[in-house]
Amino acid sequence: MRDLASTRAFYGGLLGCAEGRAADTWVDFDFFGHQLSAHLASPDDPPPTNAVDGDDVPVRHLGLVLPWPEWEALAARLAKAGVAFLIAPRVRFQGEAGEQGTFFVLDPSGNALEFKSFRDPRSLFAR
Repeated sequence: MRDLASTRAFYGGLLGCAEGRAADTWVDFDFFGHQLSAHLASPDDPPPTNAVDGDDVPVRHLGLVLPWPEWEALAARLAKAGVAFLIAPRVRFQGEAGEQGTFFVLDPSGNALEFKSFRDPRSLFAR
């Protein structure tokens, strides 16, 4: 991450993640029931991408699966807050195994986050 203040504002304020342990150079968040540890680091070059169903998906990204209503609510909250979507909310692989709602945003340090959902959670790892 680039700085603690913008990281706390994004994860704690905007996404609503409770803060856990912290020190001068790092902070932990309750990331929807999972631990996310954010450590200060110098900026990297922009991450490479791979083409996935018509989108340029960042190779380095963190993915989180939410129930469909929570996914829709989070997408709406981010849009209302004026967050720029790296990949706007959409349904990917329509009519295929693994059909999913997905969107990507960048955190203040440029880390790519994918939020996705499946109408049928059993299709998470479908081929």
